[in-house]
Amino acid sequence: MGNRPCILVSACLAGYYCKYDGSSNLVPEIKDLVARFQAIPVCPEKLGGLPVPRPPAEIQGGDGFDVLEGRARVVDKEGRDVTDAFLKGAKATAELAQTLGAKVAILKERSPSCGTRTIYNGTFSGCTRSGCGVTAALLLRQGLQLFSEETWK
Repeated sequence: MGNRPCILVSACLAGYYCKYDGSSNLVPEIKDLVARFQAIPVCPEKLGGLPVPRPPAEIQGGDGFDVLEGRARVVDKEGRDVTDAFLKGAKATAELAQTLGAKVAILKERSPSCGTRTIYNGTFSGCTRSGCGVTAALLLRQGLQLFSEETWK
């Protein structure tokens, strides 16, 4: 990577098929950053051990900071508590960021892991609320500057 700052990006934004439904959220310009070795793709949910595909999950009882503090949980649409996998993935992503010296991340908005400003509200109704995902919260605590696919340019 030389002297170039390392940028972490949600792998789904770089075209990796790691989204809960087995698809991606491809943003061609972000895929190009990875192809040019200017960004490193990461999927916290995969790092946490979750399969692809998997049921969608949402944070219930707060946001990512509340999950980190044990005040909220991440639950999938089938009612399973997947908080531990989300915490494991967040910690692995934060460790990677620290190892690489990353100062910036471009993450998938509305994701229960990666949402930077907005997440789904926990009712699986398609409604959103202000707040960040579990990984985003941990990266913010670590001092990273976060952008989403909607704000990175």
